[in-house]
Amino acid sequence: MSGPVNRVSAGLLSAVLLSGCVVGPNYHRPTAPISASFKEAEGWSPSHPTDAIDKGAWWSMFNDPVLDGLEKRIAISNQTVKQYEAAYRQAHEIVAEAQASYFPSLGVTAGAERAKGDVGSSVASGASTGAATTPSTTGSLRAATTYSAGLEASWAPDLWGKIRRTVESDKALAQAGAAEVANAKLSAEASLAEDYFELRVLDEETRLYTDTVAAYQKFLKLTQDQFREGTQPQSAVLSAETQLYGAQSSLIAIGVTRATMEHAIAMLVGVAPADLTIAPAPLSREVPTPPLALASTLLERRPDIAAAERQMASGNALIGVASAAYYPDLTLSGTYGAAASGLSQLFNASSATWSFGASAAETLLDFGLRRAEVRAARAVYDQDVASYRQTVLTAFQGVEDELASLRIYQQQQEALVKTEQAAQQALKLDLDEYREGTIDYSTVITAEASLLSTSVSVLTVLQNRLQASVLLVENLGGGWNDAELPKS
Repeated sequence: MSGPVNRVSAGLLSAVLLSGCVVGPNYHRPTAPISASFKEAEGWSPSHPTDAIDKGAWWSMFNDPVLDGLEKRIAISNQTVKQYEAAYRQAHEIVAEAQASYFPSLGVTAGAERAKGDVGSSVASGASTGAATTPSTTGSLRAATTYSAGLEASWAPDLWGKIRRTVESDKALAQAGAAEVANAKLSAEASLAEDYFELRVLDEETRLYTDTVAAYQKFLKLTQDQFREGTQPQSAVLSAETQLYGAQSSLIAIGVTRATMEHAIAMLVGVAPADLTIAPAPLSREVPTPPLALASTLLERRPDIAAAERQMASGNALIGVASAAYYPDLTLSGTYGAAASGLSQLFNASSATWSFGASAAETLLDFGLRRAEVRAARAVYDQDVASYRQTVLTAFQGVEDELASLRIYQQQQEALVKTEQAAQQALKLDLDEYREGTIDYSTVITAEASLLSTSVSVLTVLQNRLQASVLLVENLGGGWNDAELPKS
């Protein structure tokens, strides 16, 4: 028996040595179009720059405890993030499935068989298997019971690296899945911050319209008194009433929009709208701006870029998987067991049975199938490369867009604040002249409408600046780094 076993061992050793071959191209990250610096940042001084972003809690730069509490709930209960986390866990287990193919499969068998046949057949059968029989004579037929047990093993050595390339591809996909989890989390955090600041701007608008309604009510009473005194016509009263009712209508509409924002925030933190109430609060007029690092580091800080790059690495490995089909497949198999006519005899040395063997298969003619599969894999890889480069370009565009928005909105807000101050002074003068009877109420209405419109514009630009600051953080990666990707 030692001779066959030695030959099989030698064959296994040869297969292991051959398994060092890996076909297909090794992965090297392709170049991507990157800038030396951010164009829109040149010559701009943010009004409230931030020195650093707290890793994983970038929203802390806004110094808002309510926002902090809401953002922390994203990782715990946001259902979109949970979906991506489950997808990553699945990808991780797919890697384990592929790695299992490195090793032989081992199984156990056991059986009992009772058969009846003629005497000649029984003797021949027993002689060929080496198993004893327990005869039971019925005429010319005999019945015999045979017991068997054994181990079976088979192994397809990875001669050409097909399994290794598959594992390489699956690992890259799992890493892409981890990056997609980070990207989904960052996206949800940014969406929540945008909705939160819109809600706070609505709180400011509510305060503005509440004060405006109160002022309009005073103006209406003043006009009514003057009408009764005969110093103002009835049309002035109607104009004052129209202005008051319009402001009241706008105040009610703000309440509807605010409720919608609150419901949207509830969805992002993973609770029913009925379970979340955000009390009104004032909003700081300061807009922090996150720090900018070197433009080239954007490739390391954006999880969507990391996901696209890992997808590209997976596609490269699949070229090797397709190329391995050109080479023969080798399968090694063996069994060791025993067969006997009685359970007490099953494990005797005389009852042992064994077999070892190897089989190889190679496709000689496939009419271009394998060549087409390799070309298709290369085409998929080329798509991944183009997608990666486009993701990089989109990332730089996003940063430049928000830098331009912050710079321009800052200038616009400075101009609007001056306009608002001028409108307040103009209204004060018009009201004084109206009380003295030197101008009619239409002039006051125009001044009041101008002030309200300007004040609303100031809040709108403030909201735009806050959202641009949030989006800039998101486009910069939110403090994430590709070093956080799992290694396997």
